[in-house]
Amino acid sequence: MKISVVIPMYNAEKSILHSLDSIYTQTWRGDLEIIVVNDGSKDNSKALVEAYIQDNSRDNILLVDQENAGVSRARNEGMRRCTGDWICLLDSDDTWLPNKLERQLEVLKDSSIDFLGTTRNGEYFSQLAFRRLGKINHVSAKELLFKFVFVTPTVIFRREIIDRVGYFDESQRFAEEGNYFIRVANACNCYLLNESLVITGGGKHDFGESGLSSNLWEMEKGELKNIRMAFRIGVINIAEFLFFNVFSFLKYGRRVLIVLGR
Repeated sequence: MKISVVIPMYNAEKSILHSLDSIYTQTWRGDLEIIVVNDGSKDNSKALVEAYIQDNSRDNILLVDQENAGVSRARNEGMRRCTGDWICLLDSDDTWLPNKLERQLEVLKDSSIDFLGTTRNGEYFSQLAFRRLGKINHVSAKELLFKFVFVTPTVIFRREIIDRVGYFDESQRFAEEGNYFIRVANACNCYLLNESLVITGGGKHDFGESGLSSNLWEMEKGELKNIRMAFRIGVINIAEFLFFNVFSFLKYGRRVLIVLGR
């Protein structure tokens, strides 16, 4: 079994080496390739990765350069170069706990699973939509409209999913992972391992801080676009489309109040 790890990188000189180290300290020891896509960084990120490769003789790291085009283009460029049986996504300011891959591969012994995410930053989800969650849970595309339980640095999925679903929507800058994972869940068997195995953004809040998630209104517009997409591909009907639009606006209002109250 070979695992490919795709890391989009933009101005990540303070964190990229920690992200790479978290891959090499995994308790799972197997065939790995790492594809770092430098999305036009203006800081010292590229030089740091080049030195990391040379100093540690990391011949399984491929560093790809592109002009700044956004995280979706960077992820897609990396995914196109993957040769592994399974693909993992990791952002350049996030880290995996040492047993992340080992725990996921234990679950993936169930050959019916195409896509597996975990929780992060100490989370445990007790409920999703109208049902209680256990340790390992199937997640539908519609349920992702209630709560987005999949976060990019936690997921591992079969390479064949690209053939079935395609790539990230490069025209969407906010909530782009929601767009992709809803499409994946509509076509494939997606599961959540309800176990925190990733630290994202140094443990920062999910929204309202640094990075793309800091722009709440743009995030909301991205989520509304995802609801329209879900309706278009048949995940929800017209009544559910109206419901999820109202539900999304209520969540947006709650986020604004939370950020203002910090």
